[in-house]
Amino acid sequence: MEATAPAPRGSRTLEGLERALDVLLLFTEPNAASLGVSEISRSLDLPKAVVHRILTTLCSRDFLELNESTRRYTLGPSWLVMGSTYAQRVDVRDLARDALVRLSAQTSETSTLSIRHGNHRVYLDQVTPRREVIMSVEVGARFPLHAGSSSKAFLAFLPPEDQEDYLHSVDLVALTDQTVIDRRLLAEELAAVRERGYSVSFGERQQGAGAIAAPLLDFENRPAAVVSVCGPAARIQGNVEALAAALLAETRELSARLGHRPLQAG
Repeated sequence: MEATAPAPRGSRTLEGLERALDVLLLFTEPNAASLGVSEISRSLDLPKAVVHRILTTLCSRDFLELNESTRRYTLGPSWLVMGSTYAQRVDVRDLARDALVRLSAQTSETSTLSIRHGNHRVYLDQVTPRREVIMSVEVGARFPLHAGSSSKAFLAFLPPEDQEDYLHSVDLVALTDQTVIDRRLLAEELAAVRERGYSVSFGERQQGAGAIAAPLLDFENRPAAVVSVCGPAARIQGNVEALAAALLAETRELSARLGHRPLQAG
């Protein structure tokens, strides 16, 4: 019987790397804040000795930490360094550009990207469709966080304390006769926006305009930017569900690229 030749060193190295990455990815799963050797072994169908070697290596580079009393592992500080470095280097305009192009082509409406600046939000980019009647925004223009769909998408997804501070300390100026400036009604609407994942407005920032907007959420569940689909109110009103579905498909993917993981119910 012929002896089987050992796998080339490069192949074994690649296999070890893949196993280490599989172990790390387990810690991103729901209810996996800490894991033990046996759990990891069962989940990945790997021998405990192999798992232990991988964990030891990852701990030596601070990607994992071992709690000596429980003998369970948690994510280490190297993840925080890498995550913050990635976040600092991401250009949200470049990140969202292809999504804006797809949204405008799919919906035949204008797609926009906004970022937050204090108690305001600012248009950063837009893509307009090829049709006679369109809505166009002024890139660089800023608006308060309570007026319009993109603004409310920011305000609805801010941490509760930041939202409360805005609602109780900022003068809610009406940009049109449709702008919601009653604090109680606005708070109720923001709760509904957060529940369904997107905001809708008609004529709140600009007369005759309609828009649907959703946030790009980062790894801290905060809105890093907002994407909207906008056009004449009559066209948007008759197509809200389809436009929202197209918008959410893009913003959820972009949020994932920013490190966001949906919160688990219960």
